[in-house]
Amino acid sequence: MSLNSDTAHKPKEIQHRPLINKAAPGVIGYFPNNEPKIGSADFPKDLIHNEYVPKLFTPIKIRNTEFKNRIIVSPMCQYSCAQDGKHTDWHFVHLGAFAVRGVAAIIVEATAIVPEGRISPEDSGLWEDAQMEPLKRTVNFAHAQGTLIGLQLAHAGRKASTYAPWVGVDIAGHHRVNANSVCSKEENGWPDEVYGPSAIPFSDTYPMPKAMTLENIEHVKVKFVECVERCKQIGFDFIELHFAHGYLGHSFLSPLSNHRTDQYGGSLENRMRFALEVTELVRKAWGDEKPLFVRLSATDWAPEERDVETQEWKSWGIEQTRILAKELVKLGADLIDTSSGGNFVGQKIPVGPSYQVPFAEALKDDDITTGAVGLITTPQQAEEILQKGQCDVIFLARELLRRADWPLYAAQELGVTVKPPVQYERAWSRMVNKSHKH
Repeated sequence: MSLNSDTAHKPKEIQHRPLINKAAPGVIGYFPNNEPKIGSADFPKDLIHNEYVPKLFTPIKIRNTEFKNRIIVSPMCQYSCAQDGKHTDWHFVHLGAFAVRGVAAIIVEATAIVPEGRISPEDSGLWEDAQMEPLKRTVNFAHAQGTLIGLQLAHAGRKASTYAPWVGVDIAGHHRVNANSVCSKEENGWPDEVYGPSAIPFSDTYPMPKAMTLENIEHVKVKFVECVERCKQIGFDFIELHFAHGYLGHSFLSPLSNHRTDQYGGSLENRMRFALEVTELVRKAWGDEKPLFVRLSATDWAPEERDVETQEWKSWGIEQTRILAKELVKLGADLIDTSSGGNFVGQKIPVGPSYQVPFAEALKDDDITTGAVGLITTPQQAEEILQKGQCDVIFLARELLRRADWPLYAAQELGVTVKPPVQYERAWSRMVNKSHKH
């Protein structure tokens, strides 16, 4: 029996599922969705099978927040706001570039809680509601790329009202006018409104600070809390407190810069009081759900931390940092971002690869979650630090300025496939298509 000619030549119907360029969920505006998240090695097994995942690309959970890998962008001052402290398109592009290239998280640069807490006139600020909107835009974009983003709250203390780096010194290191670092009123500075724990300048070329009264201290604590409330409204995933590099928190800690005779000076307990009180207030205002980081300078790099004979503390160092870190954790700090220096003009720093990692390792030995920073440049170096248990996460700064795609490059170098942004997948076919051997 012959088939009907119409039936014989009728093509077989195939049921197609609509192919849609899906949007990233939970954000304002359209952005193509990335699944898994950019920089994640967590693919469905039938799509990509990584036989081995380096620790650098394993997730870490801090409180209720999961970081998709161990690479975090350090806060880096850009000195690129107008005098109103508001972020511009420069900040959006600068931070957005990291958000699409595989880092687990970004920390927005040191952001002043009060106008006089800026390092330079062009610093980032969060002392008023009007500064929130451009930050919301950046946070929304980072979240659309599956990247966490936090903000570093800061007060420059006695190192405030100074020039942006390229204003006072040219690219060759030559001072443009003189060696003075003080930004005058005519240059948009506030040299008469610089504060510190004591009336001790950082150096002869820096402003002479006013010793803070107890009322000044209480005012600053209130402003920290107000900024936390703004961080909540903006939608940041975590906060970092800046108690390093000679700025206000650090200058209270060190006997080199703190000569007070009241409850905020003298003994180690008293010198830690300001940092601990701010941390306690910030944790209470921030709530229990999201992470709180603290950046510390583990040493002043001064000749001695403690007098051998008298046992008197002479400068800030790792012994005191370990004591402080334990107290910070008790008050709700989740991670210590371990840096060094910035408080002693005569510091002698033995700069070299991983030169600050031993400080993070010392805190890690005390069962404290830590991040390492400082001349960590190669994927192999970062992986080795993590494999040795010297820290929990890697903070990168200048290396990311030189190579914003460092996380994707690191994955390729370490022999693992991680997710590139869908828009850039064709550029990373070598990473995706290679055999996975270890």
